[in-house]
Formats: sequence, structure tokens, C-alpha cells
Amino acid sequence: MSAAYWKQVHDDDFAVPTDRSLSDLTAELTRLLGDADPDLRDGLALPALATWVQRGVYDDLLPGLGDGMAAGLRVGLGESGTDSVFRRSFSVLILACCIERDNDRPLVPGGKVLEWGDRIATWMLTEQDLRGHVPGKGWAHAVAHGADALGALAASPHVGVGELTVLLDVIAERLVAPVDVLFTAGESDRLAVAAMSVLRRNHVPLDLIEIWVDTLSAAARHQHDGTDRDPYLRAGNTEAFLRALYLQLALGQRPPGVRADLLLLLVEALRSTNPHYLGARVAAPAGES
Repeated sequence: MSAAYWKQVHDDDFAVPTDRSLSDLTAELTRLLGDADPDLRDGLALPALATWVQRGVYDDLLPGLGDGMAAGLRVGLGESGTDSVFRRSFSVLILACCIERDNDRPLVPGGKVLEWGDRIATWMLTEQDLRGHVPGKGWAHAVAHGADALGALAASPHVGVGELTVLLDVIAERLVAPVDVLFTAGESDRLAVAAMSVLRRNHVPLDLIEIWVDTLSAAARHQHDGTDRDPYLRAGNTEAFLRALYLQLALGQRPPGVRADLLLLLVEALRSTNPHYLGARVAAPAGES
């Protein structure tokens, strides 16, 4: 099927074509999710599949569609700087759509949703291609898209306190993982929104949240490790996340029940990680100018 074919589908408000089987259409759109051309991937394949999921086109087929998207998370996994990232990153967005559809109406067995959650978490922590926008090819944005999927999972009625705690841990592990380049394309904000989805369930007890914040706070301290490596590469992503989460709690809608206590924890964390800016006036840390 040509690009012109899908452009016509787009112009027809994504009405499902009747000249092809849904199976053939889905296979072609799945292939296009991994295309390096952003007009085909981001402009046609993604909105077509997402719209059809939202409109119930796949309601009787949702477990199979989700499994297909989960399989896409393994395509080229471990590679970095290659076009395979698009298939993984855009597959997780459609998998998130499948979960959101099930959140609205029960269509998928709980065990299947939890299986998808395991696949998303594993992929999120092993993904090596962390590029945001790729010149000439558009968004890769694996971490941001993964955060969206974690947020969809957090809203699932199949997810209990244990799984919600794991989702917070996945966010923390992704943030503290070593990187060569800091997140610069809104990933910290998207991860903060995902964390808010967890917190709004009001299931995770405050003592576990406090341990989680302490872990992030420790990772956000700018400490030289005796090498010539920029210490901000170790701390910058976590620091940005703590600030983003603070803003979500301070300004966002539908605050969780732990809002007041968590704001105090975050203020303490931010002061401890920025003593030269937010604490008593002291000299800049050794090694910084």
C-alpha cells in the first residue's frame, strides 16, 4: 500500500478502508510504525492505529494487537543510533493505547495486561537508544513514549499496590542509569506525569514513597567520582525529574492524597541536592566553576 493510500485514509478521518482486510491493514501499519519517514510513521501509522483502538475497531482483537506491539519492543533491542528504535518506541505507544482502551472497558484479561506491563518495564530498562528528536527522521523519544505507557499501566484496574510500587522503581532505575547525554526532550516531565498517575491511585503507602524519594535524592547529588567524567551526567536526569515532579504536585490537577507530605519530601530532597542554591549560602562545590 502506497503513502498516497494512507494519506487518503487520513483525509477520510481514518475511516477503516473496506478494500483490504483488517489483518492486512494492521500488518502494513505495524510495519510503518518502524519507518524512518516521520510522515509515514508519526503522521499516518500512529494516528491510524491509535484512532482505530480508541474507536473500538480492535475491541474483539485487542489481546492479539497488544501482543503484536509487545513483540515490537524486542525488534533491534540493544542497538543504538539505528532506525530500529522507531519500531520499539512507536510500538509502545500503541500498546499504551491498548491498555487505555481496556482501562475504559474490560476487554483484556488482567493477566495479559500484567504481562504487557512486564514487557514494557523490561524494555524501558534495557533500551539503549535514548535519542529524542532525530534530524531528518523525527521523534524517536523512547523514554518519553515509555513513560506514557507506564502512566497508562498505572491507571489499569488490574494493577495493584505491588505493581504500582514496581512502576515507581522502574522510573527511578531509568533515571539513575548511566547516560552519555542528558535527557533534553521533555523526558523528565513525561516521567513525572507517569509518576503522578501512580500516586493518584492512592495505593502506595507514604513510607515506600519516602524510600523512593530518598533513592532519587541520593542519585541527584553532584559528586565527582575521581574521573574526568562530567558529574552532571550521573545526577542531571534525576535532578530534573525531582523538579518536574515538584511542579506537577504544586501546579497539576487532581493531586494525590500524599500531596502535602510528598511536597515536603521533595523540598527537602531539592535542598539537599542544591545546597549552594537552595540552602545556606556557601561556596560552589569543589570542582565546579
